[in-house]
Amino acid sequence: MIDIPSPAVAVVGRHNSGKTTLIERLIAELTGRGLDVGSIKHHSHRGFDIDIPGKDSYRHRAAGASETVIAAPGQVARIKTVEDEVECSELVRSMPNHDIIVVEGYRKSGLPTIEIMRLGNEADCRAARLFVKAAREGLPLTTDFTQLGRAVDRAGNAAGRDGAGEVPGLGEMPGAGEVSGASDYSAAADAAAKMPSTNTVAVVTDIPDAEEAAALYGIPAIGLEDVAALADFLSEHYVRPRVTVVIQAGGESRRMGQSKATVPFAGRPLICRLVERLSPVADELIITTNEADRLGFLHDMYPDLTIRLVGDAYAERGALPGLYTALAAAENPYVAVVACDMVFASARLVVAEALSMHESGADVVAPSNKHGFEPLHAMYRKEGCLDAVHARTERGEKRVQSFFDDPAVTVLPFNQDRVLEVEPRGGCFINANTPEELARIEQSYLGE
Repeated sequence: MIDIPSPAVAVVGRHNSGKTTLIERLIAELTGRGLDVGSIKHHSHRGFDIDIPGKDSYRHRAAGASETVIAAPGQVARIKTVEDEVECSELVRSMPNHDIIVVEGYRKSGLPTIEIMRLGNEADCRAARLFVKAAREGLPLTTDFTQLGRAVDRAGNAAGRDGAGEVPGLGEMPGAGEVSGASDYSAAADAAAKMPSTNTVAVVTDIPDAEEAAALYGIPAIGLEDVAALADFLSEHYVRPRVTVVIQAGGESRRMGQSKATVPFAGRPLICRLVERLSPVADELIITTNEADRLGFLHDMYPDLTIRLVGDAYAERGALPGLYTALAAAENPYVAVVACDMVFASARLVVAEALSMHESGADVVAPSNKHGFEPLHAMYRKEGCLDAVHARTERGEKRVQSFFDDPAVTVLPFNQDRVLEVEPRGGCFINANTPEELARIEQSYLGE
């Protein structure tokens, strides 16, 4: 089983801002689009219990079990006693293989955060006014809003005592003057402690001040009721991009003396090994070939996999025309291309390349070493590469690297150290071009 790390975003706000209601609607919208969604709820108080008193599992815990697993067909739950609060990052790591995880709370986790501010919540209105004051004065999101809020509150109290209608400096803030000195301006301080930050990627609100502040800071503002727009935003920027894995099988190999796809390896056609190694991380699996009729047996061997056999788009042989076929056929934005003779092709490397592409925004993530790139175990962004590959193919180019110098294409080398972090034993790029090479690889493989 290859675990794919799940991307995560946190929905944050003040008490009664409507976080749970928004998340409930957001999860329904995302799952309605066919996405696999995980969720995490931050509970700030010790001693909560999700088990039911009197049930057998509750009795296990009451008797002293430090960890109890409740398992039933279709469901499993784990309740565990821990010494300290578990970091959000650790929880996210423990939940792989989701398209996205929506976290409620954990403002300080370092995750991208979506700030909710609701007009019907007094604390949100107070925070929105402070937010817009800071934005109008050009203060950075690294500003200590707690100190700023207290300053505004003190000014508001002074103005109220003096009968003045304006607060010097930053001006009035809803709630200013309502907090007594004895409370040390706690209401304003509480609101100010829960403010947008450099981790804020969107503001969901129906408060005009919050909308204005978001615009001044260059942060998207989404309507409180526009859950579809929020889902669109997450789908574009944070949902795990779907990956098409393309195994380039081609056809008859002169040096091998037969098709590499059907040459025997460990008692089965070599293509079967590639399918089994790479399909666990493929949202779509394509095999490009000019002998689809000879590979039809794959549909019978793997009835649970929807394998597409795609004919070459160009009659000319070559790696670049083959890449064009792969990109043109893929239905997903990320396209992993692997040659069918790479006996130790790595699903983990495919995952790592996809994550690197998502984080960097690159159009190509290709393993590299002192000899150059490994373009036939690399990741390609369809939108960024298709036109460039087509143009170079039309010019008669055959090598994949021929389009890497296109000024419109960003290429990110995935160096050897990073490859070894993913696959410590290496060997991902070993390929066989002759029967003798394949026999040596097979002997080594069977001897392990």
